[in-house]
Amino acid sequence: MPNIDNLKKYKNIHMIGIGGVSMSGIAEILYNWGFNVTGSDWAYSETIQILIKRGIKVTIGHNLEDVKKADVIVYSAAIKQDDPEMITAKELNIPTIERADFLGEITRCFEDTICISGTHGKTTTTSMVSLCFVNALTDPSIQVGAYLKQLDGNYRVGNSEHFIIEACEYVESFLKFSPKAEIILNIDNDHLDYFKTFDNIKNAFIKYVKLLPDNGILVINGDDKNCLDLSKYTNADIITYGINNEDVNFYAKNIIFNDDGFAKFDVYHNNQFLDTFELSVPGIHNVSNALACISICMKYNISKEVIKSSLLKFTGAHRRFEFKGKINNSVSVYDDYGHHPTEITATAKSLMNKKYNKSWVIFQPHTYSRTKNLLDDFANALLNFDNVIVLDIYAAREVNTYNISSKDLVDKLVSLGKNALYIPDFEECTKYVTEHVNDNDIVLTLGAGTVTNIGPMLVS
Repeated sequence: MPNIDNLKKYKNIHMIGIGGVSMSGIAEILYNWGFNVTGSDWAYSETIQILIKRGIKVTIGHNLEDVKKADVIVYSAAIKQDDPEMITAKELNIPTIERADFLGEITRCFEDTICISGTHGKTTTTSMVSLCFVNALTDPSIQVGAYLKQLDGNYRVGNSEHFIIEACEYVESFLKFSPKAEIILNIDNDHLDYFKTFDNIKNAFIKYVKLLPDNGILVINGDDKNCLDLSKYTNADIITYGINNEDVNFYAKNIIFNDDGFAKFDVYHNNQFLDTFELSVPGIHNVSNALACISICMKYNISKEVIKSSLLKFTGAHRRFEFKGKINNSVSVYDDYGHHPTEITATAKSLMNKKYNKSWVIFQPHTYSRTKNLLDDFANALLNFDNVIVLDIYAAREVNTYNISSKDLVDKLVSLGKNALYIPDFEECTKYVTEHVNDNDIVLTLGAGTVTNIGPMLVS
């Protein structure tokens, strides 16, 4: 059982923004540990309905009475300091703790926190590792950034010392954690609204690696030059994996894809054949993610039989190349969370391993700063699709001070010879696609915002 002594001073915990992916998982863990948990959020969601069903009191809007009864307020990064509940807490001198800081406190309740990090692939790899640990009967606690059907949610409350979490680099929140093991999948140019430069991103990962104890474990991608020199910043045990770099501990070769784009490949451990593995998620990038999973699981003495069967049964996390249905029984529609040029390129490559007629992508850029900073990279990534439709930029946390719009991206694509269209209206976009697709085409809705709503409109 995890040691929760450092949290016992908080009997009543109120959470503002409780419906968020990470916040809801934290709420469930605390509730299962016997804390009195209340929360608020601005709108109903499936997540909130689940919390209420579990017995957690959630208010839509504000509940100042629950704030007054709380020993601590936990709030998500999206909550502003002038929020009425935050103001009430400050007036009453009730401590307020940001989500990442509080999750850091939870990591210190466990002797073995395993953090999965990197610019791309965190959710998928965390899901893969989680399923291997669950199927090996290690009884882990888990926090992952998307709904995972094998968990029937995005978290699991276990009774062992293992805590498997997706650790995000944005605003350096992963520096709040106390990891025993880290997987670092890649380091790429992202979140420049916060980091400003790539050097700042790299330095955040260096600080993160320095958090590991001397008896810890660091798993790094040997194909990513930005990961390789991280080993010099820690005394932890280093494990490397790769597809292109053979000078690693775990290496994949003889990779073949079936008609669905799912890979089968041989894994070599320290140049010795280990076994043949098969995946049920598409793309070469998922071979790399699987290698990261295999690397950590072998270190934890999980049998290769359990790893093999767990990877084969894993059909993807929510919004990771997720099949949504068909248009007229002949056009397959998928939905993907990819919102960075590297992710779009990886998704396009996954698509190329499938058998289809023409590809369609409906892309919603995510944040003005990312669109502005990576405009050329976005255009080049989208060239991989036969037909491109761009929706308006999803603002998320930003105001458009960048003088950028989706039309700029469309103009760039057109200048590169791609027949791209700007269709901001979802109904109009759905109508256009439905009228212009042909048998055996593939349609992909792509982005981290509301574009996910278009798939159900197409297949309904």
